[in-house]
Amino acid sequence: MIVMDEDVTTIHITEVPSSFMIMNLLEKYPNLEKITCSPSIYGRTSPTYINALKELDIEIEKEYHWGASKKPCDYEDELLELASEGYKAREIAEILDITVNRVYYLLRRNKTKLNTNTKKYDYDEIESLSKSGMKPKEISEKLDIPLRSVYYILNKK
Repeated sequence: MIVMDEDVTTIHITEVPSSFMIMNLLEKYPNLEKITCSPSIYGRTSPTYINALKELDIEIEKEYHWGASKKPCDYEDELLELASEGYKAREIAEILDITVNRVYYLLRRNKTKLNTNTKKYDYDEIESLSKSGMKPKEISEKLDIPLRSVYYILNKK
């Protein structure tokens, strides 16, 4: 059963329209005036369908809808303050009760506001442990970081 929504005049589609899809859209949205889609979908849409929609006074236009809008989160200022005070990403994540990846994402997004190093790991500490004779596996276990990251840092020139 299709529920009609008479208030909707514009919709965005994410797949190439078929005759079946168009009929369903017309049933569901009787006051439809505009259909938007990505350029790649528009390019694969049959000219016959585009012309048929035009005859029904329904425009079909290219429009980008990429990802979620970048809204600031309520803890972003606190995160930046903690980072500028020298807290590590893992510590910030624990304090704010968010994931470490989210911390890195927000730090990258606010790089211009921040005058701090946003590297995941302390390169100098890893290199000094290696120079003191510690093996990469021991460094990985001691600092609780992936072994591949230790190798990457040690082999980086």
